[in-house]
Amino acid sequence: MLSSTDFTSASWELVVRVDHPNEEQQKDVTLRVSGDLHVGGVMLKLVEQINIPQDWSDFALWWEQKHCWLLKTHWTLDKYGVQADAKLLFTPQHKMLRLRLPNLKMVRLRVSFSAMVFKAVSDICKTLNIRRSEELSLLKPPGDYFKKKKKKDKNNKEPVIEDVLNLESSPTASGSSVSPGLYSKTMTPIYDPINGTPASSTMTWFSDSPLTEQNCSILAFSQPPQSPEALADMYQPRSLVDKAKLNAGWLDSSRSLMEQGIQEDEQLLLRFKYYSFFDLNPKYDAVRINQLYEQARWAILLEEIDCTEEEMLIFAALQYHISKLSLSAETQDFTSESEVDEIEAALSNLEVTLEGGKADSLLEDITDIPKLADNLKLFRPKKLLLKAFKQYWFVFKDTSIAYFKNKELEQGEPVEKLNLRGCEVVPDVNVAGRKFGIKLLIPVADGMNEMYLRCDHENQYAQWMAACMLASKGKTMADSSYQPEVLNILSFLRMKNRNSASQVASSLENMDMNPECFVSPRCAKKHKSKQLAARILEAHQNVAQMPLVEAKLRFIQAWQSLPEFGLTYYLVRFKGSKKDDILGVSYNRLIKIDAATGIPVTTWRFTNIKQWNVNWETRQVVIEFDQNVFTAFTCLSADCKIVHEYIGGYIFLSTRSKDQNETLDEDLFHKLTGGQD
Repeated sequence: MLSSTDFTSASWELVVRVDHPNEEQQKDVTLRVSGDLHVGGVMLKLVEQINIPQDWSDFALWWEQKHCWLLKTHWTLDKYGVQADAKLLFTPQHKMLRLRLPNLKMVRLRVSFSAMVFKAVSDICKTLNIRRSEELSLLKPPGDYFKKKKKKDKNNKEPVIEDVLNLESSPTASGSSVSPGLYSKTMTPIYDPINGTPASSTMTWFSDSPLTEQNCSILAFSQPPQSPEALADMYQPRSLVDKAKLNAGWLDSSRSLMEQGIQEDEQLLLRFKYYSFFDLNPKYDAVRINQLYEQARWAILLEEIDCTEEEMLIFAALQYHISKLSLSAETQDFTSESEVDEIEAALSNLEVTLEGGKADSLLEDITDIPKLADNLKLFRPKKLLLKAFKQYWFVFKDTSIAYFKNKELEQGEPVEKLNLRGCEVVPDVNVAGRKFGIKLLIPVADGMNEMYLRCDHENQYAQWMAACMLASKGKTMADSSYQPEVLNILSFLRMKNRNSASQVASSLENMDMNPECFVSPRCAKKHKSKQLAARILEAHQNVAQMPLVEAKLRFIQAWQSLPEFGLTYYLVRFKGSKKDDILGVSYNRLIKIDAATGIPVTTWRFTNIKQWNVNWETRQVVIEFDQNVFTAFTCLSADCKIVHEYIGGYIFLSTRSKDQNETLDEDLFHKLTGGQD
C-alpha cells in the first residue's frame, strides 16, 4: 500500500506536441512531471528538453481535449486537472490570419489566438489605424462564401491572383504592445480632413509600423468600382430569413480565436458589427471613414438594405463622385502637402471639440423648450379604407405630439396626444413627386399604432422629422443636435432634388462612366445604360463640389437615414408562440418582425430594459422591461450568446463619452456581454 505522500510525490509521463515554427512536422516530447508542478515549470522543462536556441516567449500550452489555453502559468497541473491522458500542444499564441476588410481588400497579419476576440480586434484595429475598435468584430462567413469567388475566377481565361496586403511584420507578432503607426490619441491631426491623405508631418511615424504610406492609402482610399459582371455574381436576393442566417457567424468576443476553432491562416471578415459610430473625425479617421463608407456601399449595391430608386440614384451619384476624386487623390504626391502647424492645429481642434453651442443660446436651451405648431395632414390606417389624409393643427412640445381640429382650439383638449418616446420614425418621401411624409409606429401594449403625417414643403418636413427623431430617443428640440439634424435632412433632400440644368454639358462625361457599377443589379436591369448614366449625372450635379471625405460622410449619413439602417436580423421563436418570427436588433431597440410579411409587430427600447439573462440549459433569452413587461425567446438561426452579446454590446457603447480619452472599460464590456455572471 502507498501512503498519501507517495501519491503526491509520484511522477508520471506527459506527452506534449511541439509546434516548431521552422519545421512542417509537429514533434512529440515526453516529460516526467508531477501534479504539483506549475505550468511555467512544465514549459521550462519542455524548452530545456527541446534544446533549440530561439525566442520561446510567445509559446504557450493548448489543451486539445478541453479546448482551452493554459495561460495561468502559476497554476499547477492538479489545479488545471491535467493528467497523463491530456493532449497538450506547445504552440505560438500569435498566428497568421487573413482578414477581408469592408472594402473587400484582403489583409494578412499576425493576430493573437489566445487573447479574447475583443482584445484581438483592438490590436488589429490599431495596426490598421482604425479608431473605436469596439464597433468592429470578426465574422466567420458561411462555408460557400469564399468558394463562390473561386468559381468566378475559374471562368476567366487567365488565372486571377488576389492582391493580398501582407502586414506580417506587424509588431503584434512578438506579443508586445502594438506600434501606433498612424494611430494617435494626440490632438495633432494625422490626416488631411479634406481628401483623407496622411498629413506630411506624420510620415516620420511610419518607420516602425507595417502600415507604410502606400498601405495607408490602400486602406484610406476607395477601391475602383467592380465590373457589372462581378457585381451580378456577388448579388443574391435575400429574404429576412436569409439575412438572419448570415448573422450567425459573429465570433464570441469573450473567447479566443483558438477556442472557437479558427485555424491558422483562415479567412475571416472584419466588419463594423455595432451601428453606433462614435466621434467620426476626418482628422484622425480616414481609414475608419473609408471602411465604413465601403461597408455602406456594398450594403446598398448588394441590397442588404432596402432603399427607393430615388435614393439608389443619390448613392450612385456619390459613389461616382468619390470614385473620380479617389483616382485623382491617389495620383497626388503626399509629401507635396504643406506642413501642419501642430500647435495651431491642436488649438483649432480643441475649439471645435469644445464648441457645443453659443453662450447666449445655452441659457435659452435651459429655460425654454421650443415647440412646433403648424397645419399638417394626418392619416390613421384602418382596414377597408382608402388612404385619405385630413388636415389638423399639430403642436409638438417636449417629446409629445398633439393635434386639434383647428388652430383656435389649441388651448382646449386635443383630439389626441401621443408621446413619441420609443417610437419608430420612418421617412416617406418622394422629392420629385413633392411628397414629404413621416410614418410613425408608436409602441402600445399589444403592438404598434401606425400613423402618417404629410408636410407641405421641405423646410416644414425637416423641422418635424428632426423633432420626431429626437423625441423617439427621449430628447427634445432644446437638444443641441436638433438644428444640425434639420440641416442634415435638408441637405439630403437637396441631393435628391433632380436638376436638369447643365445635363448637356455633362453628356460627354457619359463616356467615362459605367453606370451599372454604381447601382444594384436589380436596379440596373430596369433601365437602359444611357438612361441610367444620364440620371446618375443629373443627381451628381448636386454633389459635384463636395470634397472627398465630406462625400463619404454624406454617403454614410444617407445610409443612416434609411428606415432599415442598423438592423441585424435573427430567426427566433417567442415563448408561447407557434410560429417563427424575426428579431431585429438595433443600436437602441429590439423589434419583433413578422417573418412572412416583414412588418414590425412590437418594439422594445433598450432604455426600458431592467435586466436580461440567458437560460443556458434551454438556450432561452429572457428580458424584463419597465412596468413588469417580460419577453422570452429561443434563437433558431444562431447561438443565443450572439444575440445576448449584441444587446449587451449596444448598451455598453451607449456608456461612451468623449472625456474617456479612447480608453475602454473592457471588464464592463465582458460583464454586459459575457452572459455567465
